[in-house]
Amino acid sequence: MLMPDSMLLLAIDTCGPSGSVALGRSSSRDVEILSQIELEGRSYSSTLVEAVKDVLSQNGVELRQVSCIVVVNGPGSFTGVRVGVSAAKGLAEAAQIPVTSVSRLEVLASLAAVTSSALDAHRHELYLRLGEQGRPGRELLAGIRELEAIEPRSPRVACCDDAAILLERAWPAVELVLVQAPSAADALRLCASRVTAGAFVDLAMLDGHYLRRSDAEIFGEPSSIGEHRP
Repeated sequence: MLMPDSMLLLAIDTCGPSGSVALGRSSSRDVEILSQIELEGRSYSSTLVEAVKDVLSQNGVELRQVSCIVVVNGPGSFTGVRVGVSAAKGLAEAAQIPVTSVSRLEVLASLAAVTSSALDAHRHELYLRLGEQGRPGRELLAGIRELEAIEPRSPRVACCDDAAILLERAWPAVELVLVQAPSAADALRLCASRVTAGAFVDLAMLDGHYLRRSDAEIFGEPSSIGEHRP
């Protein structure tokens, strides 16, 4: 399904230390960001829906007038990713609006006009996107050992946080392109053409793009040490 030439797009990004909500107008000529509201980290569950209401009201827009919701579905904070994806699904179902999702790593790479990017995943690991021009990117969770075993596909990698420290150690020959942290407005700009082409996701299948299991999954598994086996 092809979308109209001029559309209102709502974007949500709650994956990083801070988040944002943006409203934009996309046309065949360009993408105009109408408003963006910054969200403080660790408070997304209590501020996100109100921020969506505010960004719409600032522009005299009702939710049903939005043509598509763009949601950044990870990787990043488990809680942040879940809150953002859940809100996007709830808003879309209530107003019967299509949704498209995008990786935060892809948005970061597009900001720097490169094909590869990295984000700090803590625990001496990073979220890594490996891309080549004209080919889809591959994303993974990597520590120093994994990085040393990987041949970089691109001579330049986009970074916006402490991921640069680990990359400098593992890939000293790679040029690190330092840019600002990606925002909802950046995701909106990147995905406008996909929305026009009708590249939407199935809401029933939409989930967080985590790359790492949650702490509950990692630390909640029963240990096999000392277990009695019949």
